[in-house]
Amino acid sequence: QVQLVESGGGLVQAGGSLRLSCAASGRPFSRDVVGWFRQAPGKDREFVAGITWSGGSTRYDDSVKGRFTISRDNAKNTVYLQMNSLKPEDTAVYYCAVDLNRAMTINTGRWVYDVWGQGTQVTVSS
Repeated sequence: QVQLVESGGGLVQAGGSLRLSCAASGRPFSRDVVGWFRQAPGKDREFVAGITWSGGSTRYDDSVKGRFTISRDNAKNTVYLQMNSLKPEDTAVYYCAVDLNRAMTINTGRWVYDVWGQGTQVTVSS
């Protein structure tokens, strides 16, 4: 079974940048779609970005397009989320998740994803 651990969260001022990492252990996830989600207090967990197994295709929520970039290094069993031009509304706990059943289709629904990390807090101050 694959386990996921997120890191890289923290406190940053509006306009700043952070890079989140999602490291897998237990078994490689190099053939799986990986997604990033976030959950703000009192809100549902929402899709942020996803990437296919090869990294050849990505998908973003409209709210982060042009500011966030998802990438992966399968040799390191790690997926990244580069977040630039951060806004206070980006404040949330960020989770990575893996879809063990798909390699080429990026779904935005959280129920599709099988394994989740514990999350990392991102706080953007105004």
